[in-house]
Amino acid sequence: MNLEKIFPFLIWFKMVNKETIKADLIAGLTGAVIVLPQGVAFATIAGLPPEYGLYTAMVTPIIAALFGSSYHLVSGPTTAISIVVFSAVSNYATPGTPEFINMALTLTFLAGVYQFGFGVARLGSLVNFVSHTVVIGFTAGAAILIATSQLKHITGIIVPKGESFVHTWMDLFTEFNQINPYLLLIALATLLTAMLAKKFMPKLPNLLIGMIVGSVLALYLKNFTDIKLVGEIPAHLPPLSHPEFSFETIKLLAPQAFAVALLGLIEAVSISRAVATKSNQRIDSNQEFIGQGLSNMTGSFFSSYAGSGSFTRSGINYEAGAKTPMSAIFAALFLMVIVLLIAPLTAYLPIAAMGGVILLVAYNLIDFKQIKHTLSFSTSESSVLITTFLATLFLELEFAIYLGVILSLVLFLAKTSTPRIPTLSFDEEPDAPKRKLINIKQKPVKQCPQVKIIRIDMSIYFGSVNHIQNRIAKIVENEHIHHILIVATGINFIDLAGAEAMIAENNSLKQHGGGLYFVGLKSNVYEFAARSGFIKHIGNTHFFDSKPAAIAHIYKKLDKDICAKCNALIFKECR
Repeated sequence: MNLEKIFPFLIWFKMVNKETIKADLIAGLTGAVIVLPQGVAFATIAGLPPEYGLYTAMVTPIIAALFGSSYHLVSGPTTAISIVVFSAVSNYATPGTPEFINMALTLTFLAGVYQFGFGVARLGSLVNFVSHTVVIGFTAGAAILIATSQLKHITGIIVPKGESFVHTWMDLFTEFNQINPYLLLIALATLLTAMLAKKFMPKLPNLLIGMIVGSVLALYLKNFTDIKLVGEIPAHLPPLSHPEFSFETIKLLAPQAFAVALLGLIEAVSISRAVATKSNQRIDSNQEFIGQGLSNMTGSFFSSYAGSGSFTRSGINYEAGAKTPMSAIFAALFLMVIVLLIAPLTAYLPIAAMGGVILLVAYNLIDFKQIKHTLSFSTSESSVLITTFLATLFLELEFAIYLGVILSLVLFLAKTSTPRIPTLSFDEEPDAPKRKLINIKQKPVKQCPQVKIIRIDMSIYFGSVNHIQNRIAKIVENEHIHHILIVATGINFIDLAGAEAMIAENNSLKQHGGGLYFVGLKSNVYEFAARSGFIKHIGNTHFFDSKPAAIAHIYKKLDKDICAKCNALIFKECR
């Protein structure tokens, strides 16, 4: 057995040398500093104690780097996954309680099992059929939900737990005169400092700088109002944990875990591919599924909640000069050291400052450029985007993910179920040495009144057979042509339903002295056609390797009385 398939890190270990280690150390240190405030913020969004975001950033990246396929993907806590975890578990437990934490870890383990199973079953290619617009719409909606959830912390307005998006805003408007100006000042100062630091000092950790400014301001203002603090984070490494494996809990969380797994896979694969286009690396989606699954399964036993690929950290990892996945491992190790050294300082971090940071994180989630592009140029993708966005705001988050994925699949199937079927004819004179078939819409060329030449530009499968049969029926009914030659160079596969439909059409044409003929079938399609009995039922004499051979055979079956009166004369045989 090939060990590299089981342990993919053996492949890139061969690339490690002094130069790559130096580059990966620098990228890793950069990543550790960046993920420190993010981890705290994301755990807060997920309804977990702040340290759980840091634990996730310590464990998940190491396992994902060792067993994934991308050289630059950095996994860990993400905004979108965090809000889905909160939405899924808060229905059954109070955020921050031991019961909530335990259920979040169980949810993480189950999501990892789903992801690992998808990878082992080689289902990585399924991500190709889910539009990235689903992620864009979901994250935009999630960003607004996240921002809404933080408004109570930065305004001081009391909002009852479990309030919906609409009711939360109603409460905020109703109690607008109860805003605490000191908390709002802390949040805005944190937010503006982080934004200015990003603009004028792009190489420095802007979120961390914003938190420091917010904390200092809170120390000054604590004499004027009651300012709630995040509290001290334990200065130790991820402790061992034990997800609950009771049948009741698994049954309760399995549906939500599937949504977490699906979103995590879409995020990880799309991000790794985006970075790979810059690094010229080939991504193995199945291996990425396995890596994400193992990282979540393992993380659930080390106090880590569900994670996925981070676009921000992965992009910065590449830009910082990372060469191998060692950079993600170094980032996790550096973070462990940093937490051990400065964790007690979080006792001075105000929740209002954390709210300001989360507002900025939420804003950066919204891809305004891509949303504008989608709404301007694609009606179908716009419908996916808007539907997913609205479902995220007003429905259950898990359902929003399913709805977006299902809608994108439906649109994909709708597109493939109506393949282009252009009519073709010869452009040059019959005596020309090399004659090409062209689409008659490109040039009004002559056509044979007894033979219809068409090209099917997609596969013949259960979804497209109805469209193809209708096209053939129109040719027979409107043009009274019963010899139909199909140029099959664009057909990638024919399934059993497609084969049966083509056999039925051929039998129908035979009753009128005609038939279906195929030229240029790809070798893999021809092999299936032979094994399935498709060729046997239609007849060997209906399949050709070249167009001249096909036309020479069909010409012998034409009505010579019609040929005698024909002025088209497009075939050599006509002369």
